Amino acid sequence: MRWGTYFAVLGAIISVGLALGITMPLVSLRLESWGYGPFAIGFMAATPAIGIIVGAGITGRLAAYLGTPRLMQLCLLAGALSVLLLSLLPYYGVWVLLRLLLGVILTMIFVLGESWINQIIVEKWRGKLVALYGSAYALSQLSGPLVLTLIGTEGNGGFWISTTLLIIGSLALVGRTGAPKASDHGSIGRGLLRFCQQLPAIAWAVVLFASFEAMMLTLLPVYALNQGFDQRTALLMASTVVTGDALLQLPLGALADRVSRTGLFKACGATLLLTSLVMPLLLQTSYIWPLLVIFASAGGIFTLALILIGERYRDAELVQANARIAQLWGFGCLLGPLTTGAASQWLTGHAMPLLLALGALVMILIVQARGVLPATETNGLEG
Repeated sequence: MRWGTYFAVLGAIISVGLALGITMPLVSLRLESWGYGPFAIGFMAATPAIGIIVGAGITGRLAAYLGTPRLMQLCLLAGALSVLLLSLLPYYGVWVLLRLLLGVILTMIFVLGESWINQIIVEKWRGKLVALYGSAYALSQLSGPLVLTLIGTEGNGGFWISTTLLIIGSLALVGRTGAPKASDHGSIGRGLLRFCQQLPAIAWAVVLFASFEAMMLTLLPVYALNQGFDQRTALLMASTVVTGDALLQLPLGALADRVSRTGLFKACGATLLLTSLVMPLLLQTSYIWPLLVIFASAGGIFTLALILIGERYRDAELVQANARIAQLWGFGCLLGPLTTGAASQWLTGHAMPLLLALGALVMILIVQARGVLPATETNGLEG
């Protein structure tokens, strides 16, 4: 196994996670300080989702033309430039366009990086090493809000730090090998529908976790502010959730190699359902802090999805499967912040946990009805 390549790709993904962990809450808090309401902030948070859907559709073709390593490096550099422009052009309309572009760029990075990691991992270590990837990425996002608590949100230091991190991530990939070979053909739209039909539990799990993650970094701080907490506490709440995500990844990865993954899916979904329902009741008590850690069990859903995808596909099919996941991620990022932002402003201030509880219930019902994997092996992602 190419350990140097594994850690180089992991390092590049960590640079993205840390940059996102800094810029996503920074953008939301900056907009809140400018007087924008929850729906406008939720719309900004959902904007990259459109870029995610676009980016997933072009990754395979661009990777086939440029090669996976080169395309991933170029995307990291383009992301650095986009984040830098956020600090130089502080206007809502411009930020919408830049967040849209970032959605395209970062999607290609995740599709290529996750495919690359799954391609080089040996089977006996798959659960643990995919979980290590998930844990490291979660920790990098955790560090983002913590950095903001140290440097503050008034200046542009967060944007500049994020720009530097993305440049470093690009340099880490120089000379690395073992990347999957991509294909420049295949229908993304039809393939997505078939993917959802074959693997409905995985498909919904990705949508659910994408909604969860987008809301944790963008709307959870705003939710906490609206419930009477100060800015520092609001950021620490977001960091606590990501801490729980990071802590749970490795144990879940180890369990995924030993016990029923269907059972793990159900357990993660049930935990998310219960903690989401209890959150409004415990929000103003000291019990909210351990609850936020357990709340992060949603992270195990996505880790299990990546493990299963890595088992089933290789090379072009692996890249395409990750592209499907990226598209579903985009729908989740679009669905979560938009519906939650609207419901928070016009229905109830506790819309965020209640909608997550509904999503967890839907996942449990799908797993109960269809399982996690189909009874027979079916590929054919091209169609």
